[in-house]
Amino acid sequence: MTQISTDEFLSVLFLINKMMKRLFFLLILFYKVSVAIAQEKIPMPSAGIVKRFENFKSRYVSARHIDVWLPEEYTPQRKYAVLYMHDGQMLYDSTTTWNKQEWGVDETLTRLFKQLQIQDCIVVGIWNSGAGRHADYFPQKPFEHLSLSQQTWVTQQLQKAGRTQESFHPVSDNYLRFLVKELKPFIDSTFSTLKDPSNTLIGGSSMGGLISMYAFCEYPHVFGRAACLSTHWPGIFSLENNPLPDAFVAYLKKSLPLARQGHKIYFDYGTATLDALYEPTQQRVDTILASKKYHSKHWETRKFEGAEHSEKAWKERLAIPLTFLLKK
Repeated sequence: MTQISTDEFLSVLFLINKMMKRLFFLLILFYKVSVAIAQEKIPMPSAGIVKRFENFKSRYVSARHIDVWLPEEYTPQRKYAVLYMHDGQMLYDSTTTWNKQEWGVDETLTRLFKQLQIQDCIVVGIWNSGAGRHADYFPQKPFEHLSLSQQTWVTQQLQKAGRTQESFHPVSDNYLRFLVKELKPFIDSTFSTLKDPSNTLIGGSSMGGLISMYAFCEYPHVFGRAACLSTHWPGIFSLENNPLPDAFVAYLKKSLPLARQGHKIYFDYGTATLDALYEPTQQRVDTILASKKYHSKHWETRKFEGAEHSEKAWKERLAIPLTFLLKK
């Protein structure tokens, strides 16, 4: 039997290791390309249709897809409420999402329509910008009221979590300008919509819950109803020494509009995974809502024992906020 030297053996190991690294890199690349290709596909909803407006241009934010869902019996002869939803690539079709989960917006709305539970509605799914998502959705005014050292600390925490490589600064005021000054006028001119605040809803989960709350406070004359699921009150991924919950509470004390006719806001949270961080701040927020005369017809907060932080969990309870906000 032929023997090989130690040097030859090490050379073979080196080559094998090099080949394995290349294979691993190719597999990762294949996965990323597959996800990108899947997400570029127009969603195929179980009910209704989706119309895509590709790379919708804006003066305020980076271009992004807008996926508008229309119910099966949509007709220009009727007027529809409009629900603007963040993370629009996650709403309608799990075959096109990165984690193979979806909100099931089309199925839930269609079921509620058939049960005559809610008024007619279309959905505007606004894609997030990927790497810029955290900055787009992070309420800007509360952040700017932090001290410089607190802002630096938040940046460090987000860098550790891989949410940014640069110094962090929210751009959510521009994101809301995009919604109000550009997207809403386009939607209202393209589709048959009810344009008043009572029929203009905004919703999302996690950071999408935060930006929905912020929109409700900053533009109550535009967004009269908001769905804030699993609202990400920590802003980062820990409560320890975290100044952000206090900043959000202080902002709401000052900026949450008083309860008014036709306005409604919904909050909820689970108790598992990331949602386990939310209850203490949500309880403080509920106290503020009560102090501003929000009652059961204006506001609802729900706790879902055992519910995790995922599209699967939000899909399971989506009918609850939709019924509360769109009830006939």
